[in-house]
Amino acid sequence: MGKSFIRFSWITLVFILLVTLAGSVVRTTGSGMGCPDWPTCFDKIIPPTSADELPTGYQEKYIEYRKKKVEKFANVLSVFGFQEIATVLLNDPELVKEETFNPTKTWIEYVNRLCGFVAGNLVLITLIWVFFKYRQNKKLILLSLLNLILIGFEGWFGSIVVATNLVPWTITLHMLLALIIIIIQLKIISIAQQKSNPLTIDSRFKWLFYSSIALTFIQIILGSQVRQEVDFMVKDSMERSSWIASMSGDFLFHRSFSWVLLVVNISLFWLNRKFNYGIRAFNYILLILIVEFITGILFSYAEMPAFSQPVHFIMAVSLLVVQLHNLHYFKKHRHSLIS
Repeated sequence: MGKSFIRFSWITLVFILLVTLAGSVVRTTGSGMGCPDWPTCFDKIIPPTSADELPTGYQEKYIEYRKKKVEKFANVLSVFGFQEIATVLLNDPELVKEETFNPTKTWIEYVNRLCGFVAGNLVLITLIWVFFKYRQNKKLILLSLLNLILIGFEGWFGSIVVATNLVPWTITLHMLLALIIIIIQLKIISIAQQKSNPLTIDSRFKWLFYSSIALTFIQIILGSQVRQEVDFMVKDSMERSSWIASMSGDFLFHRSFSWVLLVVNISLFWLNRKFNYGIRAFNYILLILIVEFITGILFSYAEMPAFSQPVHFIMAVSLLVVQLHNLHYFKKHRHSLIS
């Protein structure tokens, strides 16, 4: 396919990654309620910078706005059999609380929404481009359409996250949907590039690499559970210095499991050099893991500095992106593998 489409697909992926990074910054700074309504922000396209610009009686207004939205969402959950979760939402006392206006948090959330808006439009343009120029490729059309539907759903679900006053499980689901969108975008890029590689790769190396991807998924899921614990601590106004001491076994398991991931990827790095495969991705993977470990050490021994959390998260996502992008070495040349 054309170089322009491939370049555009990479740009789209970059903006999707920017959305995930911005979302992590929102969570780290507790800015999720910086804009209490959606898609506007305090009824404005451009958010206010001072309390003087706020609508009259905005706190009461947005409490009612959220309650109605949560009631609708709870009804949807009930229809699909999640009655218990729906009941918890409807009886959550946090839903009748409105945060005091903070211009910094408002603009952090606004930038997050802007990144999402740009990414959504890029995904839309991708579908239009594919339909008019590459419509003979049915798989590419389906993936582009699916990604547009998912990113639209992700935007709507973002409004639910806000309406439910940042209930932790909704934030985690929001993040997992973003990962699915990233994976689909990578598949679109893979199809567009139509990469070929004549490498003959040992099957043991192949399965170790597959295992490393599975381990990365597990580690991200474990990290999301740790992040939920942090969300509860933020909602309880707990001091950052007390977070690590208050962590449950999820954090300890996540920290210990990281050594498994490191050992597997060091093994892949060494085997790549030993067999002279020349797959440069393993150099990047090792570099990403080093940054991951540095930020992980900061979590444990430096009271989780705010800047390290988004870096830790985006490195985890970047690791998955690099791994999945290099699946073409194995998937497109199965016939050349040593059994």
